[in-house]
Amino acid sequence: MSKKVIYTEKAPKPIGPYSQAIQAGNFLFLSGQLPIDPETGELFKGDIQGQTHQVLRNIKGILESLGLGMDDIIKINIFLKDLRDFGKVNEVYGTYFLKNPPARSTVQVSNLPRNAEIEIEAVAWVERKEGGPF
Repeated sequence: MSKKVIYTEKAPKPIGPYSQAIQAGNFLFLSGQLPIDPETGELFKGDIQGQTHQVLRNIKGILESLGLGMDDIIKINIFLKDLRDFGKVNEVYGTYFLKNPPARSTVQVSNLPRNAEIEIEAVAWVERKEGGPF
């Protein structure tokens, strides 16, 4: 099985030695996304709801660059600095997954890069299409 490195301007540039995403077979593994604005490279300065929206927009940008959507995600891991934000994150998260949401884990962590409040990583299923990129 070969692996393909995925990069798009629709998501923040990696802040370390990793790829935005890797496609391996029919799986797309998205690296953890922070609430960084891809245009400015700056961390979103706002409440947890705004940070959650930014992270999910970054994930959506990676998927859309490949002709995929949020419905193609099969697993998500959410990392929160404060689990008391769980309800607020769920409010925003639910607007991106209106039906058949992916499997998910949410854990509290002691710290995140750039002192962000949230990071989300995802795995998507890539359907192979005749004449398409997959």
